[in-house]
Amino acid sequence: MYQAQPPLEFIPPAFNPLLLKFVHLFLPDWIRWKTQISQIEAENVEVLAELYSQFQTGNIRFMLAFRHPKTDDPLCLTYLFSQLVPKAAKQEKITIQHPIHAHFIYDRGIPLWAGKHIGWLASNLGGTPIQRGKADWTGLRSARDLYINGKFPMAAAPEGATNGLSEIVSPLEPGIAQMGFWCAEDLQKAGRNEEVLIVPIGLKYSYVNEPWGAIANLLTELEAASGLNVKSANNATSFDVLYSRLLTLSEHLLSIMEKFYTRFYHQTLPDEKITNGEITDRNEALAYRLQSVMNVALFIAEQYFDLPSRGNWNDRCRRLEQAGWNYIFREDFKDIKSLAPIEKSLGDRIAEEAYFRMWHMRLVESFVAVSGTYIREKPTVERFAETTLLLWDMVNKIKGNNPLNRPELGQQKVKITVGKPISVSERYLTYKASRVDARQAVAELTSDLQQVLEGLVT
Repeated sequence: MYQAQPPLEFIPPAFNPLLLKFVHLFLPDWIRWKTQISQIEAENVEVLAELYSQFQTGNIRFMLAFRHPKTDDPLCLTYLFSQLVPKAAKQEKITIQHPIHAHFIYDRGIPLWAGKHIGWLASNLGGTPIQRGKADWTGLRSARDLYINGKFPMAAAPEGATNGLSEIVSPLEPGIAQMGFWCAEDLQKAGRNEEVLIVPIGLKYSYVNEPWGAIANLLTELEAASGLNVKSANNATSFDVLYSRLLTLSEHLLSIMEKFYTRFYHQTLPDEKITNGEITDRNEALAYRLQSVMNVALFIAEQYFDLPSRGNWNDRCRRLEQAGWNYIFREDFKDIKSLAPIEKSLGDRIAEEAYFRMWHMRLVESFVAVSGTYIREKPTVERFAETTLLLWDMVNKIKGNNPLNRPELGQQKVKITVGKPISVSERYLTYKASRVDARQAVAELTSDLQQVLEGLVT
């Protein structure tokens, strides 16, 4: 990331049935070994089993639109395909052919931070990459082809990225809805009559035993890292004590970041609503200050890349990410060996600076779905743990440590809920009426999918 490189290459899907068989065979042991997940259960699995049966007989094409709170989600979905769907099909006497699997869309940036082997694994499991911050026509064509012609249904996370919160769905990107309409259009052009569906999938994590002790220890670690001297008993695990510590830590971290951006980036952070008494609630003040810091962090990066400060948090993050990739993975560096040494050195300078400007965006990514009232609205250990872990993400990114070494607070169970399929085909006549109608149809389908996913995790 610190050196200029040729443009990112597309990683074509190359499904390997032997690899999938191996993954299905060892998946339960892998989950027990590599995660804190001890139990995975699912509701309405028979609906998914019937959909696979209909898919295999050529009656439908569908995409699984799944919630994406954690990086463990793909493991849970693969467990659903390999273990729970075949079991439900057998119980309901539904005829399906094995293996049960899905092609999937993944972010092309994942192999950059997770390792090249992840790109190889995703490709050989039938995944297709997409660069999220631009019109990636190669990636879109691949995904579009798999949707209409793939051996399996499609799967994608319409939120675009993890947000770390099981009960908050980030604003959905319109790409899933658009892909659905493209599939219906492609089928019509090919003279095929399969119905196109989008199947919402909810994933929700909870703790087997409430890990208040582990949360208290993590707060102690974060307090020490931030230089916060806590005089209260750190071993107390009552909710009130821990919540007070969490609020104090959050306020302290925000103060540090406010001073950082004020002193070194010459930014003025608005505080009128707090100083004039318009905001007096501690939680609301935290949310207000957090939004201000996030906006300034993105603005600094946007200013460097000459980008507009418009759209929601996710839109701005994706735009910045792509701008950074464009400075690091250069179209004019395709034949990097032919460059003069000074050209390569200057390219490295730009790549290094772009990478560090993207760091501000990475900080914001952790908090795109944070409201400031998440715990107070529903004071559960899960919400408390998720918020504390987001603070850990922030501190970890500031320290420059490995993001994959996230603390595990305790054994978890996962509930997967299969939602009612949404027919894209029923909306297609409206979609194809005009460009205005097409945009409206995509927006309405995205909104409907958002509401369904929110209902599956509350």
